[in-house]
Amino acid sequence: MQIAYHLGVHCTDEERLLKCLLKNKGKLAEQGIGVPGPGRYRNLVREQMVELRGRPASAEHQEKLLGVIAENEEISRVVLTNPSFMAAPARAIQTGQFYPNADQKTHWLSQLLPGAQVEFFVAIRNPATFLPALMAETKAAGPEVFLGDTDPLAMQWSPLIEKIRRANPEASVTVWCNEDTPLIWPEILREMSGHEPHTQLDGIYDFHASIMTEAGIRRMLAYFQSHPPVNEVQRRRVVAAFLDKFANEDEIEVEIDLPGWDEDLVESMTEAYEEDIFAIERMAGVNLITP
Repeated sequence: MQIAYHLGVHCTDEERLLKCLLKNKGKLAEQGIGVPGPGRYRNLVREQMVELRGRPASAEHQEKLLGVIAENEEISRVVLTNPSFMAAPARAIQTGQFYPNADQKTHWLSQLLPGAQVEFFVAIRNPATFLPALMAETKAAGPEVFLGDTDPLAMQWSPLIEKIRRANPEASVTVWCNEDTPLIWPEILREMSGHEPHTQLDGIYDFHASIMTEAGIRRMLAYFQSHPPVNEVQRRRVVAAFLDKFANEDEIEVEIDLPGWDEDLVESMTEAYEEDIFAIERMAGVNLITP
């Protein structure tokens, strides 16, 4: 069996990936792909992780988990998602690192079904917008409380990805930038679920509808109906053009208003983020999805 663990991170897709896959649950099940509802397994996975703490699960533990995630269906692949697999939001930043216990937690996940082929999926986000968003989600009193003496410029994602790879050398890791999600949405869904390339998923543009004006999404869907894209490159160009003209600014613009965070700092953080992406792209065993 293959298990695709979607690790988040927090403040990225806001469960939109899960919602889209659940909308296609029946269609995916026909291909042997299981997408159980999160209420079925999240508590059980957390309980077994804490109980086993990295020890390979017993036959009894595995049978219990399989009974929940397989839902009595014949499946060869299952998608499990939880942005808190690696840590709760309040513990996502510690000792100047993103998810410092990710190596331990992902290894614990891999041992819940030790005979399975494990894949990890991680969306990353510019720290200049991620940190304020996470701070808002945790309702932190302010950056001095939330970050302590952590230097925002030092926050990088590559150490997190390296930790996951080192702790799980047999597992593949797929990464993408949250900022690119609108352009690579179908590829993310396909990589995660493993569905056949020509499968037509329902609600494939629901994500775009959430970040575009109503008139814009209507026009884009009409355009695709009359001009079906011949390949992914063409589809991305069309999506980019419609987003450029019809994006809902309230949904895509992030206002950064933190004490001491000026334009120079945000620009420097963004440049550091771009360099960090290049570092991740060069890592062995990592698949970086890019436009």
